[in-house]
Amino acid sequence: MDKKELKVSALKNGTVIDHIPAKDLFQVIKILNLEKVDNPITFGTNLDSKKYGKKAIVKVSDRYFEDSEINKIALIAPEANLNIIKNYEVVEKKSVELPDQIKGICKCMNPKCITNAEPMLTKFDVVSKVPPALKCYYCGKVTDQEHFVII
Repeated sequence: MDKKELKVSALKNGTVIDHIPAKDLFQVIKILNLEKVDNPITFGTNLDSKKYGKKAIVKVSDRYFEDSEINKIALIAPEANLNIIKNYEVVEKKSVELPDQIKGICKCMNPKCITNAEPMLTKFDVVSKVPPALKCYYCGKVTDQEHFVII
């Protein structure tokens, strides 16, 4: 009996984002605006992980992210890590780290907050990195990871 496997071609140059919780894959894609990228993108979800049970992975060809871009995913995937690939080799490994301030990614949970009434950029101070928690710069409402709404 032959064992059949689906193979994904190796990435020549680009970024691999690994250890994304499977349930959060599409939020990571949204945060990084990958739906607007023309580069080839491969993703897999519900992959077996010894450490996390189920995980997702994203491979983006010919694209390297700024730390400020990639650290945004720490909101929903604080265990994620990146592999920077050049000429088929991993040349750098990085862990995501939540920045001290988040702008324009999440919605404030306070229905009376000005950011929910006026067309303006949301802004949050990070009050806890693990587990992630954000305090609205405008109204002071603190939102935990379970209640983040990505915009």
